Amino acid sequence: NINAYHQPGVEAGKKAAGTVIEAQTKILAALAKNKVPATVDQIATSIAEPDVEKVFKICEHLAANTDRKIRKVAGKTLFEATYKME
Repeated sequence: NINAYHQPGVEAGKKAAGTVIEAQTKILAALAKNKVPATVDQIATSIAEPDVEKVFKICEHLAANTDRKIRKVAGKTLFEATYKME
């Protein structure tokens, strides 16, 4: 008795993924435009994203995937690390 068309969890997941993909697109554009390494706070400010933790997670993911050509330079703390498009 499962209604395949009534899956609010799936719909919520699609909406959440959409916001992450939108933020990732903005981050990539900002890094491509900015030739200087930037911190997560600077990136979040430049794309007007209030959720700095989301920006951090996306930047970490981008830096971990070498095909994205995002380089991370470690800082004293996680939030002092900088990211740059190569």
